[in-house]
Amino acid sequence: MPDAATSLHAHLLRTPEEEHVAYLQARLRSGIEISAGDVLPEPTNYDVLVAGRPERKHIEASPSLRALIIPFAGLPAETRELMLHFPTVSVHNLHHNALATAEMAITLLLAAAKAIIPSDRALRGHDWRPRYGPNPTVLLSGKTALILGHGAVGSRVGTLCRGLGMRVLATRRSAREAADGFVHPPGDLQALLPQADVLIVTLPLTEQTEGLIDRHELALLAPGAILVNVGRGPVVDEAALFAALHEGSLRAAGLDVWYRYPDDVASRSDTAPSSYPFEELDNVVLSPHRAGAGRSEEIERTRMAALAAVLNAAADGEPLPNRVDLRAGY
Repeated sequence: MPDAATSLHAHLLRTPEEEHVAYLQARLRSGIEISAGDVLPEPTNYDVLVAGRPERKHIEASPSLRALIIPFAGLPAETRELMLHFPTVSVHNLHHNALATAEMAITLLLAAAKAIIPSDRALRGHDWRPRYGPNPTVLLSGKTALILGHGAVGSRVGTLCRGLGMRVLATRRSAREAADGFVHPPGDLQALLPQADVLIVTLPLTEQTEGLIDRHELALLAPGAILVNVGRGPVVDEAALFAALHEGSLRAAGLDVWYRYPDDVASRSDTAPSSYPFEELDNVVLSPHRAGAGRSEEIERTRMAALAAVLNAAADGEPLPNRVDLRAGY
């Protein structure tokens, strides 16, 4: 990377709103040049490309390119495949939405534990019977939450769970043994599941994590457990999850990530998120993968602030944070 005295050029493949560009530039070191848009600048000499799904031409265009910044968490499959051909270009994520995603995980957990959706639906029809019938809600204080993935999101989820009075256990790929009594290596999963009243998934989707939670793992959970997924849908086997919820062996679930997504703008209003009818189950809270993806003013400002921090580090010759391991897939 250039030293602090050298101009750094970063190109954003997607053009942000003008106010967000201004917010970004106000936080950048002097000497950092910003360009944006599908049309590449002339000359094409950018040092950093900011794009989630670049094409080969965007990587090859600039001989100065040293880093690709994916402006969200995660590594799209097509980006991983492309960047494996460019080993001299480091790939980095932005984790600006980690707190928003963690808050959504807790929102889904509370909504599932307190049976908010069926009660809301009933009262909208002026039906008060849920108040006078058996109470299906769960007291979370004193229960154990097992968080799969103790990274930027998972660690924040753990903090929020402790705030609810819960005991927290977690797994992390880099953990070789339990640290501080609660962070465990992935190999401990089978022993941890029976202790979990709540299972919260914050893992990325990789060859190692796909189908990690299957029928066997769901059966190991404590009786009446709740599952929350804000990582990636296929980390939890689709058929096994539906069956466990339909049969009642799993008390409830809060799901922000899915198995099917719209292919285009036209299909956004009519695409089932799964091949199974989760929408027919009262013990599921459904959310359309919006935990950290909303384009609210707050989210965009935190994105720009996070991007500025990475670009400033690059301009100062410092190591860039949140480097992606392309071989591992995250």
